[in-house]
Amino acid sequence: MSETDGMLKRLWRFLSKPSARYSLLGISSLSFVFGILFWGGFNTGMEMTNSLEFCTTCHEMRDTVYQEYKETIHFSNRSGVRAICSDCHVPKDWTHKIIRKAQASFEIWGKLTGSIDTKEKFEAKRMVLATHEWERMKGNGSRECRNCHAFESMSAELQKQTPYKKHMKAKEEGKTCIDCHKGIAHQLPKEYKDPDE
Repeated sequence: MSETDGMLKRLWRFLSKPSARYSLLGISSLSFVFGILFWGGFNTGMEMTNSLEFCTTCHEMRDTVYQEYKETIHFSNRSGVRAICSDCHVPKDWTHKIIRKAQASFEIWGKLTGSIDTKEKFEAKRMVLATHEWERMKGNGSRECRNCHAFESMSAELQKQTPYKKHMKAKEEGKTCIDCHKGIAHQLPKEYKDPDE
């Protein structure tokens, strides 16, 4: 008999003893192991849905907003830091991430029903889609933008003076990134009218 067979027989005897002490220990141990496996699988799945590859699997994203994003500073820049879809559209902290993932599951409706399955249909709904995202970002103080961009980290010496002054004024007025930076990574809808004009 191999050592592995012997260990399995001892484990089986241990788990099958009618003693409440051993049963409770066995159930607790199995629960702990299954809990770790569940959490690891759940977390792995969550992280997979945060990848650029996942976000661009559907042609609605790959053929429209992804192509626009590739032309922006968030995709290619002098520092070599790339922001991907989840950096801008999914919060980092666990609670807000779960809430956002739940919201996103309802957004799949457009894919399932075919309401945005062509470039023309997507363009027809772009204003509605963009407005929902802008309202979400405004409502959370542009949380995702602030993972990388913070007023406190902006340098008066390194940033050009005009944008620096505008950023400091925005900070004083309690503005958030999306108030001024709509269209930073994707084209603005043709129906969009700048409220400052």
